Amino acid sequence: MSEAAATAGGGAPGVRRHDRVPVRADLAAVAPYGAPQLDVPVRLNTNETAEPPPPGYLAEVARRLQGLELHRYPDRPATELRRALGSRVGLPAERVWAANGSNEVLQQLLQAYGGPGRLALGVRPGYSMYPELCRTSLTPMVEVDLDDEFRLSERMAAAAVATHDPDVILLPTPNNPVGTPVSHDALRALHDGSRALLVVDEAYIEFADEHLAALPLLDELPRLVIVRTLSKAFRLAGLRLGYLLAPSWVVEDVQKVRLPYHLDAIKQVAGIVAVEQEDAFLEHRRRLVAERERVAAAVAAHPGVEVFPSAANFLLVRTGVDDLFERLLAAGVLVRDFSSSPRLEGCVRVTIGTVTENDAFLAALDVALG
Repeated sequence: MSEAAATAGGGAPGVRRHDRVPVRADLAAVAPYGAPQLDVPVRLNTNETAEPPPPGYLAEVARRLQGLELHRYPDRPATELRRALGSRVGLPAERVWAANGSNEVLQQLLQAYGGPGRLALGVRPGYSMYPELCRTSLTPMVEVDLDDEFRLSERMAAAAVATHDPDVILLPTPNNPVGTPVSHDALRALHDGSRALLVVDEAYIEFADEHLAALPLLDELPRLVIVRTLSKAFRLAGLRLGYLLAPSWVVEDVQKVRLPYHLDAIKQVAGIVAVEQEDAFLEHRRRLVAERERVAAAVAAHPGVEVFPSAANFLLVRTGVDDLFERLLAAGVLVRDFSSSPRLEGCVRVTIGTVTENDAFLAALDVALG
């Protein structure tokens, strides 16, 4: 390009003009994260709860919104929301932090405690968003394999931290996409054998037996952080609200990386009302667990099909059909395809939906398996 052409195009003399700025090299080949959003009759691929919020919830939120001063910024630390979330488990607001879904909570933790020169430890199989969050926060990550039943024993946990000496541990329990929980003994081994921040991701804990929750360990393990969400059992995936329970110093630290006014006023009100109506929100869990067991039994009745035990609102299923995802989709049923993921060859994950949706999945599976 001539100097005159560069100048005519808005560039300085002698400077080559470019039409776009290249993305970071480590992101060049990365596809945006996310499960397919397809217009099909039955969507069982994102672990949402099929039942809507309880009657009266939206009306109460709407009533309270009338009093908001939306021309003003919201409460920056979301104190009332954090106080409400803490009241569920007997913790003060100083030990609670909230953000736009549990993924933003995890992102903030990695921004505060990860980064270049620090190492995150995960398990495989594990939540597929963890590597993405580590990549964007420039945090190196290593994954250790679960056993053949996709469980983490106390011995395996101790060996993992002794080998890798992580700064941050990211652990889903119940595991996503498998559904298996992690024992308290394994959590203690991870914590006591390391110097790391132990982040226990309990997005699905409300669907598990109460004794599996890590909450009783909060005061025993000083570097334990529990991350939860309102997207799953609380039936509010569209609200995008997650939170953590932790020592107060963690809450102080994550505020160093949060954006100003990151939680809008409407979301704060909606979250407070949800906590106030907790009993109504969570009353569906017994029905869902019963459906989970019914669907698991029906799927396992097929010869050669493996269904992994789950303490969440989904099931991981392994079959010998290479194109099972496509066959189910052709029948109008969308599940999550993990067949190309390491250690999950031949697997799909199906969310437990309504009885009607589950029956549609089972009928489509019968046809797909011939």
